[in-house]
Formats: sequence, structure tokens, C-alpha cells
Amino acid sequence: MKKARKARITRKEKMIYTLGVIAFIALFASKIFFGAQISNLKMNIEKVNYNIEVQEKKNESLTMQVNELTSYENVSSVIKELGLAYNNENIIVINK
Repeated sequence: MKKARKARITRKEKMIYTLGVIAFIALFASKIFFGAQISNLKMNIEKVNYNIEVQEKKNESLTMQVNELTSYENVSSVIKELGLAYNNENIIVINK
């Protein structure tokens, strides 16, 4: 009868298994690292979008204030306060 041979792991097989485990760990770590980087970028994008929305609201508010100040009633009251006369012939309309 022949003796049963024990399964031995050679040195090259050990190296291959070790490299496989190291590659798996490196892949897992890089996935976590790059996922965190992507999340950080998304948060920065949201902050910038929020700042843009706030600035747009401020711009809209300022535009409304300008429209109120340049209304005919407001201009005519300022003209009367300064003692000037309103001359409609001097107005030039420019179409965009």
C-alpha cells in the first residue's frame, strides 16, 4: 500500500495567496478612501449651490429695490422736492 501524501503548500503558492490577500485589502481600502473623497466633493458642491441660491435671492431683492426706486411715482416726487420740471420730450427709449 502506498502512503497518503500530505498536501503541502509550496513557497510560491504562499506568495500568491499573500499577494491576493494584500491586493484584496488594498482594493477595499482604496474603495473606502475614494468613496470618502467623492462624499466630500458632493458636500462641497451642495455648499456652493446653496451659496449661489442665496446670492440669487439677494440679487432679486436688490433688483426689486432698484425697480421701486426708479418707478415713475418715486422719480416724480424727487423732481418735485428738488423744484425741477418733468420734461417728457427729453426721454429717449432704448430697446434692447
